[in-house]
Amino acid sequence: MLTHCIGKRSSVVKNTVERGAVKKFAESIGDMHPIFVCEETGKQSRYKNNIAPPTFPRVFDYGTIEELNLPNKGLIHGEQTYHYERPLIVGEEIRCYSEVTNYYERKGKSGEMGFLLLKRYGEDLEGNLIFTEEQVVIITEAVRKGMFV
Repeated sequence: MLTHCIGKRSSVVKNTVERGAVKKFAESIGDMHPIFVCEETGKQSRYKNNIAPPTFPRVFDYGTIEELNLPNKGLIHGEQTYHYERPLIVGEEIRCYSEVTNYYERKGKSGEMGFLLLKRYGEDLEGNLIFTEEQVVIITEAVRKGMFV
């Protein structure tokens, strides 16, 4: 169904690690650690600034992958992992993009399900990798049928 998208990438989108967004995100996940929200703690840290929580890249814009037209609802969030080279620093700009790394189908109790594997990248403005995120999106049979109506 989506095997033709394997290897396709989005365009690069510039995002900013904004202080207010980091604070709101920390509040929403219930982790108000001072390294995320207290400017004085950030200044005294080895990073000389606040950092973002590890799952903060979830809020970034990763661009659009042409031909990958997924519905806005009905998808299942299967799995998500992050790998960091270093933390995200409040105030910095990040270049983000995504890539389809695989697609396969399996029979389940609710019918045929599709498994879409996406990899997202965050780099500094010089192109140095900061983090990667790997995500599995599960597409149920009902959603799959609706995609091709």
